[in-house]
Amino acid sequence: MGQGSWTCARDNFGGRFLLAALMVSTMVAAGGTLFAPPVLAQAAQVTFSIPAGPLNQALAAFGRQSGLQVTYLPSVAAGRTSPGFSGTAVPADALARLLQGTGLSHSFPNPTTVAVTAPAARSSADAAGTIALDTIQVETSPLGPVNGFVAANSITATKTSTPLIETPQTITVITREQMDAQQAQTVRQALRYAPGVYFSDDADFRLVNLMARGFQLDQYQDGLLLSGGTWSMPRVDPYFLERMEVLQGPSSVLFGKGSPAGVLNMVSKRPTSDPIHEIQLQTGSFDRLQAAFDFGGQLDKDGQWLYRITGLARDSGTQVNFLDEQRLEIAPSLTWRPDADTKLTILTSYLDDPKAGFWNLLPIQGTLLPNPYGQIPRDFFVGDPSFEHFSFKQASAGYEFEHRFDNVWTVRQNLRYQNVNVDYQEVQGASLAPNYMTLSRSAYTANEDLGTFAVDTRAEANFATGALQHTLLLGLDYQHKDWDYLMRWGAAPSLNIWAPNYNQVIPLPPVFQNAYQTASQTGVYVQDQMKFQNWNLVLGGRYDWADSDTFNRLNNVTTLQNDDAFSGRAGLLYLFDNGVAPYVSYSTSFQPVSGLDINSQPFQPSTGEQYEVGIKYQPAGLSSYFTASVFDLTQQNVLTPNPINPNFNVQTGAVNSRGVELSAVGSLADGLSFRASYTYLVPEISSANDGTQGNDLANTPRNMASIWLDYTIKTGTFAGLGLGGGVKYVGDSYTTNANTQVIPAFTLVDAALRYDFGYSTPNLKGLKLAANVSNLFDTEYVSACTLAGCRWGMGRVAYLTLTYDW
Repeated sequence: MGQGSWTCARDNFGGRFLLAALMVSTMVAAGGTLFAPPVLAQAAQVTFSIPAGPLNQALAAFGRQSGLQVTYLPSVAAGRTSPGFSGTAVPADALARLLQGTGLSHSFPNPTTVAVTAPAARSSADAAGTIALDTIQVETSPLGPVNGFVAANSITATKTSTPLIETPQTITVITREQMDAQQAQTVRQALRYAPGVYFSDDADFRLVNLMARGFQLDQYQDGLLLSGGTWSMPRVDPYFLERMEVLQGPSSVLFGKGSPAGVLNMVSKRPTSDPIHEIQLQTGSFDRLQAAFDFGGQLDKDGQWLYRITGLARDSGTQVNFLDEQRLEIAPSLTWRPDADTKLTILTSYLDDPKAGFWNLLPIQGTLLPNPYGQIPRDFFVGDPSFEHFSFKQASAGYEFEHRFDNVWTVRQNLRYQNVNVDYQEVQGASLAPNYMTLSRSAYTANEDLGTFAVDTRAEANFATGALQHTLLLGLDYQHKDWDYLMRWGAAPSLNIWAPNYNQVIPLPPVFQNAYQTASQTGVYVQDQMKFQNWNLVLGGRYDWADSDTFNRLNNVTTLQNDDAFSGRAGLLYLFDNGVAPYVSYSTSFQPVSGLDINSQPFQPSTGEQYEVGIKYQPAGLSSYFTASVFDLTQQNVLTPNPINPNFNVQTGAVNSRGVELSAVGSLADGLSFRASYTYLVPEISSANDGTQGNDLANTPRNMASIWLDYTIKTGTFAGLGLGGGVKYVGDSYTTNANTQVIPAFTLVDAALRYDFGYSTPNLKGLKLAANVSNLFDTEYVSACTLAGCRWGMGRVAYLTLTYDW
């Protein structure tokens, strides 16, 4: 190890001791009852938070929150609704409240199983006297129930199925229904109304950089990191997702090295017992043509084998001249359930983007700043059509395995291998000459081959020590990356932006990077979620070892870097019987920093530390969820110029991000759904050697607000008609950390109109038509800037989508 690594290990000895002490104390506290079953359902009190809604969703929530297995016939729950229940009670009483008005009853065949039945006979005999039993529905989904825009549980914040109301940290879930209502075509669009999330909403879809609380969110899919290279960042299309979960704040305790912003975890569509048959056709702005399908269900009568296959094909122009977008993607998946305690789901996908994006950074004079010749149009192209090329291919395969050994222990493992191949070349704009006409340019190419492997294994134990209930999580994860890349860069002919000549010869530039890098991370972690009456306490600790090895083929030099770090989290929440839940939390993160200091020593990891205080509210009998939080987040060991020699860096920089975040989401029984949020952020550079101390972080607005309302008429003449609309406000920000130029605030309006033909014509049941328009009033705005230039935000875009389900 380098000197910096030894220092990190020495400084974190106390952290490793705390991790070991937490594991030992939890087992000692169990007093020899760690392997004992939970307290009998008729005796142990549990805190429940189950909104009103479809009965099958309420029973799923009850099963997860009580730790009991719930069995019932599908016909028993069909068409029934539950009034919901929030409060502390023994499971038998809570279930009785959930079943009020349904005419159903329940019984406990054993201490860990509850059966819900109808008064009528539960079986029938055929002519030969054989008893024919209906299929029993067993609710064990770790995702938890969803009602419209409102999700009850999250699997990202704790890696267990934990109710949002019981999670002492800011967590937002974007459901499939919300994505459909807004017809999100990209990950950015799907998060457009997510609280506290911001990004450059422009036509460049090469990379999806998402920001929160002043820093970039790490992107995960199905709980595993989407690790990337320069342009080989893995891509996800929202049509292939079931939900998106945003956990804000340092999250290294469960995920290892990462940004202090937090985690975006995208959950893939997967096989279900219910049959799925969907075909979708779409057209719209820029001659867009898209077709998609989604099929799934049981492969056998017993439901042991389930399948799902989702596919999409797209061909479209873009907001920029000469540049198009194309995509082909398919994602088959298969689930095997040999018994009620074991499940294996295989997830695969293949994506091919023959036309995968572009650079097209425009001069600041003519976008943000005035140009004497006028404003540069949004569709202006700075490159060369004959040279521009971007091919992106991605393939992945993995699985999710779960086995429940007994009433205490369950083991889960997620695994995925992914390969990304990139062939990219472009002409980039640089600086505009003093004549405000001539744009200097450079030619750039990149060839990348990226292979990543990730596996996460965790054991979950549910048990009680006296009146204290535990959900104990023990985990081990590993990530590995092989990245082979060759990049060229050099001068290209200049361009007159007011009289462009796109027929110039662009020479192939010389090689400036040619390297092979391997990187890996191994982490062990422990977490205990403890409940005592209305109190919820979460304690977690983790230790990581990360290393990288980069071989530079241009100079035959190998650079090694080794880091290790401890991360922790603590959170305390009290859930009142009326659904109000105040909480406090503390969490940390670490992120390796590449490079060497003036003494040729590797840099230590940057660290993140957050204090958060908040309150959550989930009213009983109403499918809604409200949160308010105040946070103070600091990143340390940030690189800043060395005051002795500015050609080198030192790690004395720091960034402090403080703010307030308000959020509300609901789906009401009358057909109204909503999501609203407001964020106030102070993203201050608290320490720096380049004169920026005290300034705001670049491209980080202090104020953000949004609201989306969606209403479906369910009765009367206009039954089946749906209306939706939203407003999003993004406040002023600065182009660079120097804070010399301001990017003005902007407000965007979106609208949606849809119709379900099945309401008026039963023969057309499942046929739906939707029209969605983003930036309805075609507002012109600058979405982001750097020292090199700016990007126009997206203008008005309209989609018409025809969907048929059967």
